Amino acid sequence: MSSSILPLTTTFTNTHRPFKARTNQTHGFRVTCNAAPDAHNDNKLILPESQKLILPNVDRRNLLVGLGGLCTAANLTSLPSAMAAPITVPDITSTCKDASAGIRNKEDAVRTLKCCPPSLGKTIKPFVFPTEETVRMRWPAHNGTKEQVDKYRAAIKAMRALPDDHPHSFVSQAKIHCAYCNGGYSQVDSGAGFPNIDIQIHNSWLFYPFHRWYLYFYERILGKLINDPTFALPFWKWDEPDGMPIAEMFVPETIDGQPNPLYDVYRKATHIEKRIVDLDYDGKDKDIPDKTQIDCNLSTVYRDLVRNGGDTTSFFGGDYVAGDSPVANNDPSVGSVESGSHTAVHRWVGDTPGQPNGEDMGNFYSAGYDPVFYVHHANVDRMWKLWKDLGIPGHVEPNCSGWLNASYVFYDENEDLVRVYNKDSVNLDNLKFNYIENSTEAFPWRKSRPARRSKSSQVESTELVKTVDETKFPVRLNNILKIRVKRPVVNRTEAEKAKANEVLLIKKVKYDSGKYVKFDVFVNDKLKDGVFTTPCDPEYAGGFAQIPHGNMKSMFMSSSARFGLTELLEDTNTDGDEYATVTLVPRTGCDDLTVGEIKIELVPIP
Repeated sequence: MSSSILPLTTTFTNTHRPFKARTNQTHGFRVTCNAAPDAHNDNKLILPESQKLILPNVDRRNLLVGLGGLCTAANLTSLPSAMAAPITVPDITSTCKDASAGIRNKEDAVRTLKCCPPSLGKTIKPFVFPTEETVRMRWPAHNGTKEQVDKYRAAIKAMRALPDDHPHSFVSQAKIHCAYCNGGYSQVDSGAGFPNIDIQIHNSWLFYPFHRWYLYFYERILGKLINDPTFALPFWKWDEPDGMPIAEMFVPETIDGQPNPLYDVYRKATHIEKRIVDLDYDGKDKDIPDKTQIDCNLSTVYRDLVRNGGDTTSFFGGDYVAGDSPVANNDPSVGSVESGSHTAVHRWVGDTPGQPNGEDMGNFYSAGYDPVFYVHHANVDRMWKLWKDLGIPGHVEPNCSGWLNASYVFYDENEDLVRVYNKDSVNLDNLKFNYIENSTEAFPWRKSRPARRSKSSQVESTELVKTVDETKFPVRLNNILKIRVKRPVVNRTEAEKAKANEVLLIKKVKYDSGKYVKFDVFVNDKLKDGVFTTPCDPEYAGGFAQIPHGNMKSMFMSSSARFGLTELLEDTNTDGDEYATVTLVPRTGCDDLTVGEIKIELVPIP
């Protein structure tokens, strides 16, 4: 591995100013805040016909002044997204419906589809930041003390002992993920109200803040159950070699002759035995040595946080506001970690294909029934913190009302219903929790940029590969797709690269929402015949993966993926090529998957 060492700051501060939520409107009037202005149409705002009776085409900068800085002008592409109302989760106890999405085999489902929380007849309160001085320090699951492990096991045991209809019970907590991810709630309280459009917190910029709040309350509930105000969750530290196996405390079925509360029967047995996780798992086990698997995992983390997470949209996912359907969003995209290491771990742990729907971890509706889910997502949440702490330009949260004012409702540790907002999830100091970092070698993935390809191992291909312009889209990905994509510019200087990332966009990906799907993306693979690239190699841009979810009435969902090319082109000695040769390799569930657009753009760095 090459030693590309990145900066990493140690502070985490909230630089966002508060924003007021937009008043309800029925118009689909949107402003996106994640990307840079369109170079060809920066100043003029073209409105839909229905909007022209309200506003003429206007200069965008003048309009922003009138909006009072709703979004930073440097981050705008078009007016439509952030002016729409944010996603607002309704009263979760009165508007919830049975899960119906992403569960292909409902008859044989091993977990209940009745995922609604119990109603205690309480009204929703506004969230208040904790006032205690103690900071809950989350600890690496593989390196916990006996006291930490014992407390964690006792807390889960106490949670399992509660009646299922208690809001703090193990079952009620597991159902939260099902309700938010498998069609339990609609957008009835969002904007002017969209009662027929479901809420889905995956595959968009809601992914990180929702799960941070979910774990926040889960952790405090567990602490309340054992009367320990300092209780903190463990996290599965799969980003360093010693933490890659499933921690021992989750493995045995019994402890001292008693059931282990951290055990789950619906895990893939062979992976429990092998133990070292595959952060690029595609449904098939790789026949590689453990050392190679570890190196590939470190490269995957580097790719998720640095190479493919170079800007807000690439890391968080695309914008998702009131009126957007989780099936047919305006132009959705999935974040780098969510589609990468996050999804791989879900599928690697779940008993797939042993269970009818990949239960437990392999399906969103059932994932919360496995205690591993929470330690996995604690590390996913930590990825957000590490990404921000790297201090790299462009590593900033979304900065407009559509994200800041999106909200969810949870039961807190006092059994009260509270409404929380994305904007209040950004600063860990305010939330009184953080992560213990005790690696012997801090953040080894920072030095895991794939090694530069030797020019002597590369050959010029004689294969005739069509360009994007010569290809009729959409293209079905039932076989390997190879295509040449024109780059916006070649041989950029270091100063130019510091101002904008070169990003490959795989857009309008339509796939069966009831299946696990994954395809891999390689760029400029010029290796000699008989030499094959792997996820450890510089030609590997990353993968697109989706766990079953979505509206089963429509079956097909739409999404997009983004892959950073700036480093990849350097490492494959192809920075001077006018075209990039992009290869999409279907891995699983892609027989009816189609791709609607492939292009390369320069994304300005704020």
